[in-house]
Amino acid sequence: MIRGRMPPSLLNTTATMIATLTPDLVLDAVGLFCPEPVMLMHSKIRDIESGQMLKVLATDSSTERDIPKFCLFLGHELLSHEKVGDQYHYLIRKG
Repeated sequence: MIRGRMPPSLLNTTATMIATLTPDLVLDAVGLFCPEPVMLMHSKIRDIESGQMLKVLATDSSTERDIPKFCLFLGHELLSHEKVGDQYHYLIRKG
């Protein structure tokens, strides 16, 4: 096994587990542009308790850079990030 990589069987299991998680709150930032998605996310994440999950839906490609950095700097866990059609979907666990 290569250091830092998960075996494919574990990746599939992890992806399946994440897909079954239900967020506590959903933020629809579709159609909004930087910095609005992250500003709204910052406000919404205050509405949930530590350990709860926020799902963010966005169309602005800058969220691919901004949301992971937001999570890193503020101690939240980015559980998943995927592009579905023209939308970006993020699942974040509040730290």
